[in-house]
Amino acid sequence: MDSSIKASHIEPSVIAFDVFGTLVKIGERRSPYRKLMKWLKGNGRQPKPDDAKFIMSHNLNLAELAKRLAVNIPDQFLQELEHDLDEELRSITLYEDTLSTLEELKKLGIKLALCSNLATPYGKIVSSLLPPLDAYAWSYEVAAIKPEPKIYQSLIDQVDCQASEVLFIGDTALADFTGPTTFGMSARLINRNNGQTLAEVLNDIL
Repeated sequence: MDSSIKASHIEPSVIAFDVFGTLVKIGERRSPYRKLMKWLKGNGRQPKPDDAKFIMSHNLNLAELAKRLAVNIPDQFLQELEHDLDEELRSITLYEDTLSTLEELKKLGIKLALCSNLATPYGKIVSSLLPPLDAYAWSYEVAAIKPEPKIYQSLIDQVDCQASEVLFIGDTALADFTGPTTFGMSARLINRNNGQTLAEVLNDIL
């Protein structure tokens, strides 16, 4: 989908960003949650359609989550998962244009928000890398994941605006374009894999 496609042409007063693949990236993927689910399947627990939602919509650390999903997980395996998670979290970095873009948007008087599907530990790291923003719609705090309307509603409630005033920027068609536009926001997609920058996506605003 072309990143220039918009749901409306109203000048936004709020810009909401997805996080991973939009503002930050993971340098060393260890996928501890995927490894946990694979282990559970190998030990007799059949995957459920809402497993991913459960992981990202509950405010639990990895050990707490593992205990909610299974009765007996070996301590050694849990330690391995914790190590993988720590390594992955340490490898998270901002894209080179993230901070400068957010600063330019702030200077324009635009409110800034984050809206992301992620597990609890990732939100804490992202928050530490970015300056304070106006709203945070984390899936694990809202108890909903994109493209569910509840998470977008949380976002506009926090900044006290109408959906039509929000421009959503992200890298996933369903969560970051279809979901927001169905809710009444404008939306644009960014393709970091092709080297696209935030300035290119926001060229009519910056």
